[in-house]
Amino acid sequence: MTAAPILSPVAVDPRALGKVAVLMGGHSAEREVSLMSGGGVLAALRRAGVDAHPFDPAERPLWALASEGFARAFIALHGRFGEDGTVQGALELMGIPYTGSGVLASSVAMDKVMTKRIWRAEGLPTPDWRQVASVEETQAAFDALGAPMIVKPAREGSTIGLTKVTAREQCAEAYRLAAHHDPEVLCEQFIAGDEVTCPVLGSGAAAQALPVIHIVAPGGNYDYQNKYFSDDTRYIVPCDLPAGEEAAIQALVLAAYRTLGCRGWARADVMIDAATRRPYLLEINTSPGMTGHSLVPMSARVAGLDYDALCLRLLADAALDNPLPAPAARGGER
Repeated sequence: MTAAPILSPVAVDPRALGKVAVLMGGHSAEREVSLMSGGGVLAALRRAGVDAHPFDPAERPLWALASEGFARAFIALHGRFGEDGTVQGALELMGIPYTGSGVLASSVAMDKVMTKRIWRAEGLPTPDWRQVASVEETQAAFDALGAPMIVKPAREGSTIGLTKVTAREQCAEAYRLAAHHDPEVLCEQFIAGDEVTCPVLGSGAAAQALPVIHIVAPGGNYDYQNKYFSDDTRYIVPCDLPAGEEAAIQALVLAAYRTLGCRGWARADVMIDAATRRPYLLEINTSPGMTGHSLVPMSARVAGLDYDALCLRLLADAALDNPLPAPAARGGER
């Protein structure tokens, strides 16, 4: 176990942050979780004295953010149409600084296939995979990758549409379930071992990996129910990994974060092979959950930031990828 970084709350005047929209809900399959995250963030910001308001893009046009004078946006949206670069692009055009990664990093990180291609090209370890477009291709992937195999939508989160396939005859149903959520389907080699996750705060060289969390789910099944609604899942933080492993995972996650150009915050999920103790990157979440069961607040608390201080820090770091230049003063007639 490595020493946790000590994070100090930011010194910021909440009034200086202006009128803040907490974006929550939205159109994705993770709407329910997003509403829980957004509700928690909204309450925390208000406790800190921020002029914060709920804003659901599924119920109101996004352009109302500009017409109603919002100065910043805290993105508590999860999944597509919120975490995939689309909302980030709209906020860029409106000139409203927002939390989390920019357009490109958000878009790439949402696509697990593209993320894995980049990580593999950069020499970062990730389980072998196949992208498939039919039952037959899923069966061929099973033959190549072996059992068990994970089949999941390439652009969803919260384990929605995911199946652990242990026999070839399960491939058809697994493919149909994943394809119901996304036409882009990923088949991934299963890594048996310890499941861990590691948040990151900050940007560029100043980014910091927070304490690693060891996840111990009932029966080893960290599914939607066990993520958000069960009290039976154990979260060990500070983690109980052997000496040196936590630091190695933190360094790997920082490299994965910086390689994709992430900023603000994110959380990467990692599997540690039980036989070799080698860590493998699964995916990275650029708008992590902020519910009562969520992992970033757990890790941040160990590092010295409680939930309210974490929300305020993330909001204070809100930024634009490409701020529009101030209009040039008009010169005289020539």
